Amino acid sequence: MAMRAIPAMWAGNLRETLDFYITLGYVVTYEMHKPYTYAEVERDGCELSFGPTPKLEGGISAEDAYMGCLVMVDDVAALHAQFKDALEAHYGKAPAKGLPRITRFKPGQTRFTVVDPVGNGVLYIQNDEPDPEYGGSKKLEGLSKALDNARILTDFKNDDNAAKKVIETGLRRFRTTASPDELTRAADMLAEIERAAKEQ
Repeated sequence: MAMRAIPAMWAGNLRETLDFYITLGYVVTYEMHKPYTYAEVERDGCELSFGPTPKLEGGISAEDAYMGCLVMVDDVAALHAQFKDALEAHYGKAPAKGLPRITRFKPGQTRFTVVDPVGNGVLYIQNDEPDPEYGGSKKLEGLSKALDNARILTDFKNDDNAAKKVIETGLRRFRTTASPDELTRAADMLAEIERAAKEQ
Protein backbone atom coordinates (compact mmCIF):
# COMPACT_ATOMS: atom_id res chain seq x y z
CA MET A 1 0.00 0.00 0.00
CA ALA A 2 1.49 3.34 -1.07
CA MET A 3 0.96 6.31 1.23
CA ARG A 4 1.93 9.96 1.04
CA ALA A 5 1.76 12.74 3.61
CA ILE A 6 1.55 16.44 2.72
CA PRO A 7 2.16 18.82 5.66
CA ALA A 8 -0.61 21.39 6.19
CA MET A 9 0.44 24.67 7.78
CA TRP A 10 -1.23 28.01 8.44
CA ALA A 11 -1.88 30.20 5.42
CA GLY A 12 -2.01 33.61 7.11
CA ASN A 13 -2.13 36.24 4.38
CA LEU A 14 -2.25 33.70 1.55
CA ARG A 15 -0.87 35.97 -1.15
CA GLU A 16 2.10 36.98 1.00
CA THR A 17 2.75 33.37 2.01
CA LEU A 18 2.61 32.09 -1.57
CA ASP A 19 4.85 34.91 -2.83
CA PHE A 20 7.42 33.89 -0.21
CA TYR A 21 7.48 30.27 -1.38
CA ILE A 22 7.54 31.34 -5.03
CA THR A 23 10.68 33.33 -4.16
CA LEU A 24 12.20 30.06 -2.89
CA GLY A 25 11.47 28.33 -6.20
CA TYR A 26 8.21 26.61 -5.27
CA VAL A 27 5.35 26.55 -7.78
CA VAL A 28 1.75 27.12 -6.73
CA THR A 29 -0.20 24.01 -7.75
CA TYR A 30 -3.54 24.89 -6.11
CA GLU A 31 -5.07 28.05 -4.68
CA MET A 32 -8.52 28.60 -3.17
CA HIS A 33 -9.96 31.55 -1.24
CA LYS A 34 -13.60 30.49 -0.70
CA PRO A 35 -15.32 28.95 1.18
CA TYR A 36 -12.02 28.88 3.10
CA THR A 37 -8.36 29.58 2.42
CA TYR A 38 -6.29 26.70 1.06
CA ALA A 39 -3.27 26.38 -1.22
CA GLU A 40 -0.53 23.96 -2.24
CA VAL A 41 3.03 24.56 -3.47
CA GLU A 42 5.59 22.14 -4.88
CA ARG A 43 9.33 22.11 -5.54
CA ASP A 44 11.41 19.11 -6.57
CA GLY A 45 8.70 16.71 -5.42
CA CYS A 46 8.28 18.43 -2.04
CA GLU A 47 4.66 19.46 -1.50
CA LEU A 48 3.49 21.85 1.20
CA SER A 49 -0.11 22.87 1.84
CA PHE A 50 -1.61 25.82 3.70
CA GLY A 51 -5.02 25.94 5.31
CA PRO A 52 -7.08 28.36 7.40
CA THR A 53 -5.29 30.23 10.16
CA PRO A 54 -7.15 29.91 13.46
CA LYS A 55 -8.27 33.06 15.22
CA LEU A 56 -6.26 32.96 18.42
CA GLU A 57 -6.14 35.59 21.15
CA GLY A 58 -2.94 37.41 21.95
CA GLY A 59 -1.66 37.63 18.38
CA ILE A 60 -0.06 34.19 18.48
CA SER A 61 1.81 33.25 15.31
CA ALA A 62 2.38 29.87 13.70
CA GLU A 63 5.87 30.04 15.19
CA ASP A 64 4.45 30.40 18.70
CA ALA A 65 2.24 27.37 18.02
CA TYR A 66 5.19 25.32 16.66
CA MET A 67 3.60 24.91 13.23
CA GLY A 68 5.87 23.52 10.54
CA CYS A 69 7.34 20.42 9.00
CA LEU A 70 10.55 18.54 8.22
CA VAL A 71 11.87 18.15 4.67
CA MET A 72 14.61 15.59 4.01
CA VAL A 73 16.99 16.58 1.19
CA ASP A 74 20.05 15.15 -0.58
CA ASP A 75 22.17 18.34 -0.58
CA VAL A 76 21.21 20.69 2.24
CA ALA A 77 24.18 23.01 1.67
CA ALA A 78 23.28 23.62 -1.98
CA LEU A 79 19.63 24.21 -1.10
CA HIS A 80 20.52 26.73 1.60
CA ALA A 81 22.73 28.61 -0.88
CA GLN A 82 19.88 28.70 -3.43
CA PHE A 83 17.37 29.93 -0.86
CA LYS A 84 19.79 32.52 0.55
CA ASP A 85 20.51 33.91 -2.94
CA ALA A 86 16.78 34.05 -3.75
CA LEU A 87 15.94 35.85 -0.52
CA GLU A 88 18.80 38.33 -0.99
CA ALA A 89 17.55 39.10 -4.50
CA HIS A 90 13.98 39.57 -3.25
CA TYR A 91 14.53 41.41 0.06
CA GLY A 92 17.94 42.99 -0.52
CA LYS A 93 19.42 40.65 2.10
CA ALA A 94 18.65 37.23 3.51
CA PRO A 95 16.56 38.06 6.61
CA ALA A 96 18.05 36.51 9.77
CA LYS A 97 15.46 37.66 12.31
CA GLY A 98 11.75 38.38 12.43
CA LEU A 99 9.33 37.02 9.86
CA PRO A 100 10.24 35.75 7.35
CA ARG A 101 13.81 34.56 7.91
CA ILE A 102 16.38 31.86 7.16
CA THR A 103 18.85 30.47 9.69
CA ARG A 104 22.54 30.72 8.91
CA PHE A 105 24.50 27.75 7.56
CA LYS A 106 28.11 26.81 8.29
CA PRO A 107 30.29 24.26 6.49
CA GLY A 108 29.56 20.79 7.83
CA GLN A 109 26.11 21.72 9.09
CA THR A 110 23.32 19.26 8.25
CA ARG A 111 20.14 21.33 8.64
CA PHE A 112 18.65 24.80 8.44
CA THR A 113 15.24 26.37 8.95
CA VAL A 114 13.16 28.72 6.85
CA VAL A 115 10.42 30.59 8.72
CA ASP A 116 7.73 32.03 6.44
CA PRO A 117 5.72 35.26 6.90
CA VAL A 118 3.10 33.43 9.02
CA GLY A 119 5.70 31.83 11.30
CA ASN A 120 5.56 28.30 9.88
CA GLY A 121 9.00 26.72 10.25
CA VAL A 122 10.20 24.41 7.48
CA LEU A 123 13.27 22.48 8.65
CA TYR A 124 15.42 21.13 5.80
CA ILE A 125 17.58 18.19 6.91
CA GLN A 126 20.34 16.26 5.13
CA ASN A 127 19.15 12.71 4.40
CA ASP A 128 22.17 11.03 6.02
CA GLU A 129 22.34 13.34 9.04
CA PRO A 130 23.73 11.50 12.09
CA ASP A 131 21.71 11.54 15.30
CA PRO A 132 22.92 14.39 17.53
CA GLU A 133 24.30 13.52 20.95
CA TYR A 134 22.78 16.26 23.09
CA GLY A 135 25.20 17.23 25.83
CA GLY A 136 28.16 16.46 23.58
CA SER A 137 29.60 13.21 22.25
CA LYS A 138 30.19 10.54 24.88
CA LYS A 139 33.47 9.78 23.10
CA LEU A 140 34.81 13.21 24.06
CA GLU A 141 35.75 14.78 27.37
CA GLY A 142 36.70 18.14 28.84
CA LEU A 143 36.53 21.19 26.61
CA SER A 144 36.11 19.08 23.45
CA LYS A 145 32.86 17.67 24.82
CA ALA A 146 31.65 21.16 25.74
CA LEU A 147 32.46 22.42 22.23
CA ASP A 148 30.60 19.50 20.66
CA ASN A 149 27.59 20.31 22.83
CA ALA A 150 27.81 23.97 21.76
CA ARG A 151 27.95 22.88 18.09
CA ILE A 152 24.74 20.90 18.54
CA LEU A 153 23.05 23.88 20.19
CA THR A 154 23.97 26.21 17.32
CA ASP A 155 23.49 23.81 14.41
CA PHE A 156 20.48 21.81 15.60
CA LYS A 157 18.69 24.13 18.02
CA ASN A 158 19.67 27.56 16.63
CA ASP A 159 20.35 28.57 20.23
CA ASP A 160 23.49 30.71 20.13
CA ASN A 161 22.95 32.08 23.63
CA ALA A 162 22.95 28.60 25.17
CA ALA A 163 25.97 27.62 23.07
CA LYS A 164 27.89 30.68 24.26
CA LYS A 165 27.15 29.81 27.89
CA VAL A 166 28.31 26.22 27.34
CA ILE A 167 31.59 27.38 25.79
CA GLU A 168 32.23 29.94 28.51
CA THR A 169 31.50 27.37 31.23
CA GLY A 170 33.75 24.87 29.48
CA LEU A 171 36.57 27.40 29.36
CA ARG A 172 36.22 28.16 33.06
CA ARG A 173 36.35 24.45 33.95
CA PHE A 174 38.90 23.13 31.47
CA ARG A 175 41.10 26.03 30.30
CA THR A 176 44.16 24.78 32.21
CA THR A 177 43.88 21.24 30.80
CA ALA A 178 42.69 22.11 27.28
CA SER A 179 44.98 21.79 24.29
CA PRO A 180 45.92 24.81 22.15
CA ASP A 181 43.69 23.41 19.37
CA GLU A 182 40.69 23.20 21.73
CA LEU A 183 41.27 26.77 22.92
CA THR A 184 41.51 27.99 19.32
CA ARG A 185 38.26 26.21 18.40
CA ALA A 186 36.53 27.73 21.43
CA ALA A 187 37.69 31.22 20.44
CA ASP A 188 36.58 30.66 16.84
CA MET A 189 33.12 29.45 17.91
CA LEU A 190 32.64 32.43 20.22
CA ALA A 191 33.72 34.79 17.42
CA GLU A 192 31.24 33.13 15.02
CA ILE A 193 28.43 33.57 17.54
CA GLU A 194 29.36 37.25 17.97
CA ARG A 195 29.43 37.77 14.19
CA ALA A 196 26.01 36.14 13.82
CA ALA A 197 24.58 38.37 16.56
CA LYS A 198 25.81 41.50 14.76
CA GLU A 199 24.25 40.35 11.46
CA GLN A 200 20.82 40.00 13.03
